[in-house]
Amino acid sequence: MILGIESTAHTLSFGLVSEEGEALPSSSDLYTPEEGGIHPREAADHHSEIAGYLLRNLMNENSLQPSDISAIAFSQGPGLGPCLRVGASIARGLSHSWDVPLVGVNHCVAHIEIGRNQTNCNDPVLLYVSGGNTQIIARRGGRYRVLGETLDIGIGNMLDKFARTHGMAFPGGPKIEVLANDWLAMNSHCTMDGISLPYAVQGMDLSFSGVMTAANQKISDGHRLEEVCWSLQEHSFAACIEVAERAMAHTGKEQLLLGGGVACNARINEMARVMCEERGATSYCPPKAFCVDNGTMIAELGRRMLSVSESTVLEDSAVSPGLRTDQTIVRWD
Repeated sequence: MILGIESTAHTLSFGLVSEEGEALPSSSDLYTPEEGGIHPREAADHHSEIAGYLLRNLMNENSLQPSDISAIAFSQGPGLGPCLRVGASIARGLSHSWDVPLVGVNHCVAHIEIGRNQTNCNDPVLLYVSGGNTQIIARRGGRYRVLGETLDIGIGNMLDKFARTHGMAFPGGPKIEVLANDWLAMNSHCTMDGISLPYAVQGMDLSFSGVMTAANQKISDGHRLEEVCWSLQEHSFAACIEVAERAMAHTGKEQLLLGGGVACNARINEMARVMCEERGATSYCPPKAFCVDNGTMIAELGRRMLSVSESTVLEDSAVSPGLRTDQTIVRWD
């Protein structure tokens, strides 16, 4: 088994993938701030405190011994520096103690590879929608190329900030989805145009801060929170799907893969499915446990890299908080 360690932000997670590609459920814990957003140092302290328990839990649940682990993969970036360093330190220690290879992986690319693993899609355009990232990605010439991305904040970050402003605890995205569905149910008898918000598309890129500001203003103007949540989802998700469709038209690819925590949202999945059906393509999304940050996706990318004899020597194992998706050379199939 390859052991994967995910520690880029609020989640510490240990996961396993067999050398044949069988992905097992992760052992994870989420740092939840008492108020406000993620504080990197506090999140890192959480990761340090919970790590031993999570690892023991994973090994015991799967009846594994250290001798059953053939490699240690860890998130090398992008992410919050203090959090990344906790995961990297654990990975180095286990690699040395268990005398197995160390593999530093690109967190963004790991979302793609676990999606491919779980859905059996081959060469998709990835719509990567998470807290810290929003990117439209496709593989060409030995790299995953970023065809479009957010110019300011990730869509998940935007949803969490909006939710926090209106009294909803972190993570806010799922709570916004519930309120949006409540509004839809209350208005199922009529055609809904929703309230007007700025459109987030900027060429092939996206910008969400203006949408969030306008949504906050709509609450101040007296609109119901449920109504604004519904419109906020509709506008921001439609923008993502539009850019994803442009990327599919540009590349000629006929598969769309959703990844990242926001991909757990049923509405963005529905939009992706409808768009793909209209253009004769197919939309894919892995199970929710593999959309959110998880150690299994790190293990899967580690497995892919080891298949082409890629590993990380100690001197090259420093974390890279600003690592880009397209900086990783892709040599595996």
